Amino acid sequence: MIRHALDSKPQPLSRWRPVALMCCFIGFAGALLWRAVDLQVLNRDFLLNQGAARFLRDVEIPAHRGVIRDRNGEPLAISTPVDSVWADPSDLLLASRDKIARLAQLLQLDAERLRADLRARQDREFVYLRRRITPTLGQEVVDLRLPGVALQREYRRFYPAGEVAGQLVGFTNVDDVGQEGVELAFNNWLRGEPGAKRVIKDRLGRVIEDIERLREPKPGHALVLSVDRRLQYIAYRALKAAVRKHGARSGSLVLLDARTGEVLAMVNQPAFNPNDRAELIPSHYRNRAVTDAFEPGSSLKPFTIAAALDSGRFAPHSLVDTTPGVLRVASDTVHDVRNYGVIDVMTVIEKSSNVGAAKIALDLKPGTVWRMLGRVGFGRSTGSGFPGEAGGYLSGRPPRYPIDRATLAFGYGVSATALQLAQAYTAIANDGRLLPVSLLRVNNAPAGQSVISARSARAVRSMMEQVVSSEGTAPKAAIPGYRIAGKTGTVKKSASGGYSDRRYAALFVGIAPASAPRFVCAVIINEPTGKPYYGGLVAAPIFRHVIEGALRLRNVPPDGRLRQPALLAAGEMTP
Repeated sequence: MIRHALDSKPQPLSRWRPVALMCCFIGFAGALLWRAVDLQVLNRDFLLNQGAARFLRDVEIPAHRGVIRDRNGEPLAISTPVDSVWADPSDLLLASRDKIARLAQLLQLDAERLRADLRARQDREFVYLRRRITPTLGQEVVDLRLPGVALQREYRRFYPAGEVAGQLVGFTNVDDVGQEGVELAFNNWLRGEPGAKRVIKDRLGRVIEDIERLREPKPGHALVLSVDRRLQYIAYRALKAAVRKHGARSGSLVLLDARTGEVLAMVNQPAFNPNDRAELIPSHYRNRAVTDAFEPGSSLKPFTIAAALDSGRFAPHSLVDTTPGVLRVASDTVHDVRNYGVIDVMTVIEKSSNVGAAKIALDLKPGTVWRMLGRVGFGRSTGSGFPGEAGGYLSGRPPRYPIDRATLAFGYGVSATALQLAQAYTAIANDGRLLPVSLLRVNNAPAGQSVISARSARAVRSMMEQVVSSEGTAPKAAIPGYRIAGKTGTVKKSASGGYSDRRYAALFVGIAPASAPRFVCAVIINEPTGKPYYGGLVAAPIFRHVIEGALRLRNVPPDGRLRQPALLAAGEMTP
């Protein structure tokens, strides 16, 4: 009975144990099922992206910058593919100290400084270690097999003409963005648009397979300049030799095509080589022919004479009394080198008489010369588009006082750049039509703007031929077999309290050949030391050397009789 009683007693724990176990299995299975649904359905895209991010990467495809060429197709700026080294700092720090030191040695970095920089940037995934290295060095870096270190393809800019065209072409920075010169002026045109692709990378960050192209790169557009690289070399060598010979502070030269206004050569001293970034000196960057304005002095007299001829009050053989070589204007005086006596207008140009030019200007209606200078472009930018171009200075209203009218007649109280001065002379070369200047090659000659009567322009050009005669101020600008028209300028530079008697700018502007002009060339030598310092002795020989090369390269036939060799002997120039 006792056993029966015990067997018949209820046992609830034993009964619910299987139920509880079953519930546990069902709950666990439900959780697994829910997790599977969550992973495979609800969060599928997110998790796929996260997984892909562990080995898929979107990589930029660099686009090369457009090539810059001269008018004949010769390269002045080209882009070459190079590699840059980058790293994931947190991954690279896992490498041994010796390997990091070896990497630093290859990249010419300080090992301790490299480690410190990596520790400071551990929160980043991409840090450049060295930009634009050679392919050989890049392969050596890859062979180290460092974690988190990889190469990225980029482009580096090279300048075949080097310092010869440095200030004209300019240069780009490490990100291939134009910083100076044509590179800056046409940056948007030259710069390409990078593409993108999706790739698989290994644990070291190296690309092992391309998956798809996301966006194709768009290379930059090519640019064809008006410059002739051969003439650029000739002009550069002549200018550099003269600046050194005369110990000048600086110099500039602009050569224009007289029929189209194209810039055929534009050089400066001192210069710089854009390929050697370690030696870049900021003061040498600027293109002085475009950015530096100066008083043009006697090189402005042809426009004074053109205004006089256009007024009808003077003719080429009208007489002007310059006796006794000094002109008193109120409390000031105007001087000539010597007393030329009674001379005609043509001789005023030939002898570069300040007194003659001042008397002619004072005899004209007030504002006549001022308006002529405004018409030929003084006081405003040439519109070349070159970065930092100066507009020079010309008063906004005609000069009121007689002395200001007198000094304006021979180039004081007004300032211009070498490019402005050369452009103004295109009006004399083109029978009174002022041409726009262009740094790009043009196919059709522009019509230009009529600013001087054709008759007056031809008369002034004929007078300027006497300047390079044996009786003129620049016989060293003469070229055997060619008629040359030109004008000298020797300008005292402004100083505290007036003008210096020891600092000068020597100028020469010329047109060749005078019968059918093809070239206009302006030369400025800033502050030659010692003697000579006159434009006819310092700047004129540079003009002759450059124009001789231009006439030869362009096969321009002679248009005049051979001048006496004796006139040229003292002006011979060795590049």
